[in-house]
Amino acid sequence: MSSGWMSSGKRGILVRLAEYGDALRSSRAERGIAFRRIAALLAPLVMVAPLARAQGAIPAASAAKSADRPKLVVLLVVDQMRADYVDKFRFQWTGGLKRLVAEGAWFRDAAYPYADTETCVGHATISTGAFPASHGMIANAWWDRKEQKLVTCTSDPDPNVKNIGYAGTSPKGADTAWRMAVPAFAEELKFQTGDVTRIVTFSLKARAALTLAGHKADAATWFDSGAWVTSSPYLVQPFIEEQVKAHPPKESYGTTWALALPEDSYLYGEKALGAVAPEGWDLTFPHPLRAKTGNGEPDAAFYGQWGSSPYADTALTRLAEKAVDALHLGKAGQTDFLAVGYSTVDYVGHAFGPRSREIQDILIRLDKDIGGLLAHLDQKVGRANYIVALTSDHGVAPVPEDMQTTGVNAGRLRLPEVQDKIEKALAALGYPKPAVALVNGSDIYFAPGVYDKLRHDPGGIEAVREAALSEPGVAAVFRAEELIDRPATQSPLRRALALNYFPGRSGDLFLVPKPYWVTENTPPGQPRLSATGHSVPYNYDQHVPVLLMGFGIQPGEYFQAVTPADIAPTLAALCGITLATRDARILSEALKTPAATRPVTARATKSTR
Repeated sequence: MSSGWMSSGKRGILVRLAEYGDALRSSRAERGIAFRRIAALLAPLVMVAPLARAQGAIPAASAAKSADRPKLVVLLVVDQMRADYVDKFRFQWTGGLKRLVAEGAWFRDAAYPYADTETCVGHATISTGAFPASHGMIANAWWDRKEQKLVTCTSDPDPNVKNIGYAGTSPKGADTAWRMAVPAFAEELKFQTGDVTRIVTFSLKARAALTLAGHKADAATWFDSGAWVTSSPYLVQPFIEEQVKAHPPKESYGTTWALALPEDSYLYGEKALGAVAPEGWDLTFPHPLRAKTGNGEPDAAFYGQWGSSPYADTALTRLAEKAVDALHLGKAGQTDFLAVGYSTVDYVGHAFGPRSREIQDILIRLDKDIGGLLAHLDQKVGRANYIVALTSDHGVAPVPEDMQTTGVNAGRLRLPEVQDKIEKALAALGYPKPAVALVNGSDIYFAPGVYDKLRHDPGGIEAVREAALSEPGVAAVFRAEELIDRPATQSPLRRALALNYFPGRSGDLFLVPKPYWVTENTPPGQPRLSATGHSVPYNYDQHVPVLLMGFGIQPGEYFQAVTPADIAPTLAALCGITLATRDARILSEALKTPAATRPVTARATKSTR
């Protein structure tokens, strides 16, 4: 052991001794704890110094073992991926999805415990390790009582914030994660380990890219109306500008999404029952990417088709690979963070439903994209040096018309009709019109002053309940007072709603649809905009895959009940950081012993940061 090491070691111990000075002047119990810690600090110095003189210097690698961490955390979220897709379709996968199942820890019983299974809610839950009652992202959008308008979960009213477009585009709006009430895992990682850590996220949706990143990031990028977009609190990256200029979505104009495999390889019929295809597409393959006008220039219809095609997933994958190269992710002394929210499965699922060739085919192609990304990470970061987690933000209901063929009671719960019945019931009791400000998903918001009056009007509340329950498809109605403070309850529905309740943002009353009934905002007589949906507290919307692979992970199939919220504290444990909430737990059953988690030692290279 060199004299230099001994000198720095003594200085480190003296610093630690000073930290315990206050404890030495405190209670007897605290003094006992302090003395035991001091003894532990002095023991290595007393015992190792003579040994060092006899044997020479200790290899530097041994001092670094206690700091072993993954060099890169990769989080993949496949929007609207039901858990049963893994069982149904993995026999056809050959790339990344297959590898995650075969080489990773597969949690077979993963499900969200809350009610409003939507994109913003799910991504915020995954990224924070908290439930919506803690992180506050209760839906994709909610009624702002102060502003008396619907606001999206990422809209930022700060006049100094603005969205910024790449490749010369000028997007509207201002989006950030400012409404998220607790930090994301990525934020905590950077804050607790140092600014060297890089945070990079991509998605087609702002509510996915921003909630995965948190309040600030080195890059948080999404796609909006033909433009790749970020916003002013997040950094603009030259490599993204270069990539989107070199490979804009319009390069897919005139291409066709055709089946990847022979027709007899697909489980379902040629045309999905009850499907509503994106504008410009038929209900059967192939699906051409064309403009509505036919003049050869991309328009809104084309960009809608592009987002619902495999080309969008590939574009996200290429951006992720570019980020690894340009920012040298996984090459610094601290752990970096990369997240990709794959949105296309959600668009396809809404249009064609879970029992469609389109869903089966888009997952075949996504499997290849993720396979390419993992191979890139193997080469650039090292196979054993990164951890990847894959999950989904929610599942999806079967298309009601398809479900009806089985004899099950299924249908469409039309929210404008629910609102109309409640208005009529309250008008009969002398309440002013409009009494209802908005019915948004399961949340019913009353006009100012109306619910304050209803709280003291048992007859009025009962009239509202009866009006809502008279609508086919409504199973139950709950009041906000029944959900506050996450009450202990034997009712799974009430618990799910309580985990979703955030004061000031959530509604005054809450509808629970019957199983296999899909909520819709389409007025009567107008054509449907989608085939199916989600956001209800039933297993087909709550049950999603959770797959972990790489650094620190013990492969295998696990059947414990878990939630996607458990991913963040598990990653935090592997990275040695602490999260804000205790809503979730560490998936310790899938973690290797510390000796088995050390990354492969690579040849030292000079950092470019």
